[in-house]
Amino acid sequence: MFRLTGDIVLEGDRPTNSFIVLDGVVCSYKHTGAGKRQITSFFVAGDLPDLHGIHLAVMDCSFSSMTPGKLGLIRHSALRSICEQRPRVATAFWRSTLIDAAIYREWVTNVGRRDAYARTAHMLCELIVRLRFAGRIEDHVADLPITQAALGDAVGLSAVHVNRTLQALRGDGLIATPGTKLRALDWPGLVQAGEFDPTYLHLKDPDVAF
Repeated sequence: MFRLTGDIVLEGDRPTNSFIVLDGVVCSYKHTGAGKRQITSFFVAGDLPDLHGIHLAVMDCSFSSMTPGKLGLIRHSALRSICEQRPRVATAFWRSTLIDAAIYREWVTNVGRRDAYARTAHMLCELIVRLRFAGRIEDHVADLPITQAALGDAVGLSAVHVNRTLQALRGDGLIATPGTKLRALDWPGLVQAGEFDPTYLHLKDPDVAF
């Protein structure tokens, strides 16, 4: 286990370990030729972001810690051995990668077809549900020290546009953002604004009552 902020593994690397998020928020991302970053997923405590590295020798995206956090490393050779010896574990890993693919599909839809207001609301809903499932929400409040620029990189908006959109969500009484905290003041309203259906997360109990 180790603490980390910043890049964990970069596109083009050939890692010999995968990692598990023990605390904090991690993202996967890619850069365009012009150097613009597109965040392609967020990962929270309990997630194994780079399981595909077991079978794919070269990383096709980068991973970075969005917040101070803790990671655990697992050697690929050990993971392969576990999968060979314990089919149920291999099935669980396979399911995890399938859920990652489902999240990617939802993100493509979110960025490609929803307007700024809806896509930002949808992203906040996803983060709230996943953080709650990971046990990282207390008193209905999520500690989410992610910058507006990073949120913009995830939803395909500029930081200025994200700022305006968050102001609109606050103005409509859907959220409050004191400091680095995020609170859903009107959870049904936020869900409706983001057209959010948690089915794609495939959680056993995705219900969030605020």
